[in-house]
Amino acid sequence: MQWEVVIGLENHVQLTTNSKIFSGSSIQFGAEPNTQASPVDLALPGVLPVMNKGAVERAIRLGLAVGAKIAPSSVFARKNYFYPDLPKGYQISQFAEPVVIGGQLTFGYEKDGKLETKTVNLTRAHLEEDAGKSLHEDYAGMTGIDLNRAGTPLLEIVSEPEMRSSAEAVAYAKALHSLVVWLGICDGNMQEGSFRCDVNVSVRPLGQTEFGTRCEIKNLNSFRFMEEAIAYEVRRQIELIEDGGKVQQATRLWDPDKKETRAMRTKEDAQDYRYFPDPDLPPLVISPEWIERVKADMPELPAAMRVRFVSDYALPEYDSLILTSSHEMAAYFEAVVSKAGKENAKAAANWLMGDVSSTLNREGVGIAQSPVEASQLALLLKRIADGTISNKIAKEVFGAMWEAKSTDEHIADAIIDQKGLRQISDSGALEKIVDDVLAANEKSVEQYRAGKEAAINALIGQAMKASKGKANPAQLTELLKKKLAG
Repeated sequence: MQWEVVIGLENHVQLTTNSKIFSGSSIQFGAEPNTQASPVDLALPGVLPVMNKGAVERAIRLGLAVGAKIAPSSVFARKNYFYPDLPKGYQISQFAEPVVIGGQLTFGYEKDGKLETKTVNLTRAHLEEDAGKSLHEDYAGMTGIDLNRAGTPLLEIVSEPEMRSSAEAVAYAKALHSLVVWLGICDGNMQEGSFRCDVNVSVRPLGQTEFGTRCEIKNLNSFRFMEEAIAYEVRRQIELIEDGGKVQQATRLWDPDKKETRAMRTKEDAQDYRYFPDPDLPPLVISPEWIERVKADMPELPAAMRVRFVSDYALPEYDSLILTSSHEMAAYFEAVVSKAGKENAKAAANWLMGDVSSTLNREGVGIAQSPVEASQLALLLKRIADGTISNKIAKEVFGAMWEAKSTDEHIADAIIDQKGLRQISDSGALEKIVDDVLAANEKSVEQYRAGKEAAINALIGQAMKASKGKANPAQLTELLKKKLAG
């Protein structure tokens, strides 16, 4: 039997406010346990929550960015459950009336070596408070409770179940991660829990329209873990059904050491949480004027920037999609082009998607941490364009620039001169190289003159080898063709 995978995501995005969603406590990461918990966070008798305006504005930003409806009035509810790290015995969240309704996220991903684009519809995004944290290590068999996270502002973004593979789900999560960082509403630090993913996975026979029973994998804090967890859970469900069993709706956790999901608890439904409007909080009213003020302060969005990159820099859509995958990458690209000129825009895109990205990945750093500054890369591109060095030699220069970690804008020129890498463009010097190569490769000469045009590639290779890679390829090829025709 062939199976279809159905995936939906719930992403918990920690907002970049200075204080908690209903109190003035700090949300700075890494503080000593229970030093950032006020009477409101501790749920002491007589205290009342007060809404954080900054959290609301960040929710509005997200809604505007995904083309969603911003609810003119939304309601906070009490979500009742009992955990040691939930002081009130309930979480303040939004249920029936969320602040953001609908929206879409379009992203690209690679499938069978080609770029695919997909649009996933969003169900909603709602504001809520985070719970505290249970600490199980170093407590002599006991569990410690840290309430520093209790009350931290979260925006939970829920997608429709429209993804059909782990590749699509990971690409969606990466695109959402990039967007919330781009908007400045989240720092995106997954290791610190600022961006967490819950993945709902089910399977159904191919062609069936009814959804299968889903399992939710909680709190995935890396894209690699997400891909591995989905792949395992899909296999587990298919094998279970094919062996005559039934999938039970449940919440599961990913064990990265054993590479498997394991049951955490039976999955609750909405009625199990006994939602009801929080009597301590009035409806959240958002006026059109407030939305307009937030919109006026929005950065250029990735979708608009992609269109501009295609029109202003004559880039292919693929290039514009990759370059706008993060705000830092897009800004770096434009900084390079501003120095190198629009005529070098495509070369800049190629370098950023190629050598620069591969080096960043190898070193495990982002473009913001690149030791090669935009102005330095721009000069390197100019030296390729004016024939000072070839593309091949430029790769060697770039590697040396990366290792040098210099702030000198002219570091590329210094390395070219220091290593004697300037391209040979002198016609006399090139002619001698060509004559020597033709004399030493009579067989290839005969094959070319007999009509086998590919034979010239061997001659070009020999000439480049003789020049130690420093011959101007265009001049060299032209000179070879002229000599071979004579």
